[in-house]
Amino acid sequence: MPRQARLDAPGTLHHVIVRGIEKRRIVDDRTDRDNFVSRLGQIASETETVIYAWALMTNHAHIFLRSGPYGLSKCMQRFLIGYAITYNRRHHRYGHLFQNRYPS
Repeated sequence: MPRQARLDAPGTLHHVIVRGIEKRRIVDDRTDRDNFVSRLGQIASETETVIYAWALMTNHAHIFLRSGPYGLSKCMQRFLIGYAITYNRRHHRYGHLFQNRYPS
């Protein structure tokens, strides 16, 4: 059975949770944290997404946001793929960084 479509109208409030695959780390040090935060801010600005709050732990993150005109999926896709690529290159690893589809 396919999963249900996400409510993704512009202006909708979302509490997004992203987790590392198999509860693994998604940030290892200050450089990773800075990359995560700056990338989140840059993508939010480009997609006109408003970030109200965020919390970044070693193996997961919570983001409370209001989606912009491009919707939640476009914003999160650009953010998560870009971050995973830079993280994997920096730490010489391959494969998925995040677990499943992010709940919101």
